Amino acid sequence: MKHILTGFLAVFAMLFLANCTSQMTNSDNVKKEWMLVEFQDFSKDMMVANKANVNFTSIKDAGKFSANMGCNNMFGTATFSGNGMVKFSQMGSTMMFCDKAMDLEAAFGKALPTMTHYKIEGHYLTLSDNTGKSMKFVASDWD
Repeated sequence: MKHILTGFLAVFAMLFLANCTSQMTNSDNVKKEWMLVEFQDFSKDMMVANKANVNFTSIKDAGKFSANMGCNNMFGTATFSGNGMVKFSQMGSTMMFCDKAMDLEAAFGKALPTMTHYKIEGHYLTLSDNTGKSMKFVASDWD
């Protein structure tokens, strides 16, 4: 009887350990560079030509992020939670004038701090606010 119980416990332990995997949360998956592909009335072609992007690879180091919409470098702090919430703060930017990128840059800089939710679906990241406005990104390492 003792051998049967020991065997049962060994099988149970192996099955239990086989089901243990490290799970990455969505907040872990966001830690990469993202290319902006949908935002307000701006065309995808214009955003691609400007190489509009946001970079969250440094998010693990004190929550820092950077962004560029084709001219100035933007930076700040972002806090992503596992429940789909995000908070942007301490935003700043360099102050150069670039004729073709200024409208996109100004709109992005104004909208980003209002984004409070995030969702990752496949290779896409969507940031949205409480009114339904959103911006959509594709992972830069995905073609």
